[in-house]
Amino acid sequence: MILALTVSSPYFTREKPHDMKTLLALSALIASVSIVNSSPSVGTPTTPAVHTVAPLHCQVPCGIYGDKMRIDMLMEDCATIEKAMTTLQAMDAEESPSKNQMVRWVMTKEQHAQSIQDTVAAYWLAQRIKAPKDFIRTSGLDDGIDKYYAQLKSMHQITVAAMKCKQTTDKSHVDALRKAASEFSAGYFTAEDLKHLNSHEHSENK
Repeated sequence: MILALTVSSPYFTREKPHDMKTLLALSALIASVSIVNSSPSVGTPTTPAVHTVAPLHCQVPCGIYGDKMRIDMLMEDCATIEKAMTTLQAMDAEESPSKNQMVRWVMTKEQHAQSIQDTVAAYWLAQRIKAPKDFIRTSGLDDGIDKYYAQLKSMHQITVAAMKCKQTTDKSHVDALRKAASEFSAGYFTAEDLKHLNSHEHSENK
């Protein structure tokens, strides 16, 4: 509804042309509002592939968690963000790119980056990363502080990289997302879990 009213407003008439930067800035603003029903459909090469963002974890707490699934979802978000960036770069080089499709791809990129940030805050930081009960370091003992700080560092890097993905079409930020997620996983999951995650990631990239 919001998108339809905005695009059909007098701002976009032929009598009042505006440059592409202004259009993309507006699309980013629109994307900051949750518009579930306006998600693009899948089917054509020019149509963004969007999955409906699942509700955040309940935080009751219910005691039911899916850590590996969250990492799988993050990698899927990364793949979609990367595809959006690739498409936007290609369209930017076209003589007369479709403004409608550019807006939709920008919105897709924003939504998936926001999904990553929301999951970091509401799932990982709020529920799964545990601070040591005693922050006083005991010589010669593994008090968990180093592991805790390493996990916080990785999650902060993921959040910042997701923010950079919103701001640009520089795919190095997607690489930073994947790297931070892999570093976090290496210190969080068991060897068996890591085997599952690696096999899933490789199958997605084929």
